[in-house]
Amino acid sequence: MEVYNYLKSLHLIFVITWFAGLFYIVRLFVYQIEANDKPSPEKEILQKQYKIMTYRLWYIITWPSAVLASIFAFWMLFFTPTGNAWLQMPWMHVKLGFVFVLYLYHYKCHKIYKELQNDEVKYTTNFMRLWNEGATIILFAVVFLVILKNAVNWIYGVVGIMLFSILIMLGFKFYKRIREKNNS
Repeated sequence: MEVYNYLKSLHLIFVITWFAGLFYIVRLFVYQIEANDKPSPEKEILQKQYKIMTYRLWYIITWPSAVLASIFAFWMLFFTPTGNAWLQMPWMHVKLGFVFVLYLYHYKCHKIYKELQNDEVKYTTNFMRLWNEGATIILFAVVFLVILKNAVNWIYGVVGIMLFSILIMLGFKFYKRIREKNNS
């Protein structure tokens, strides 16, 4: 049991740093896209700095955290007696589904990262601000599943997440209006 608690602690630490990286990288994407509209030489200076910052965040914090969180999770699930018991629980299957969605989100962020590193701006800052909420929704879903350990009530959780998403969208629209008024 002692080894399991160390593994769980390490897993949680790297999940936290992984999410921190995902939250911050998308904010940096917003700044990179905004910098693209600046006049020279400000544009070039900002783009160069944001490319360095995103590179370091992505490859020194976010990717290693994702890999280490996964290694410790697999270790707990497949090489400890407690993990084998968790794999039999329906809530864990739902959680692993959300983790799969998190990997897809991470992969899409990686594609956006590579595009921006190559000066390809395909998305608006508004899209990026909404995209940033994707990780938040996944985080909420996983935390509630882990704490409540009830896959039957995951339907309520999904409804709650949808309502939370609507609140985020409304908050985003409200914030956008305030920004537009302040910029006028």
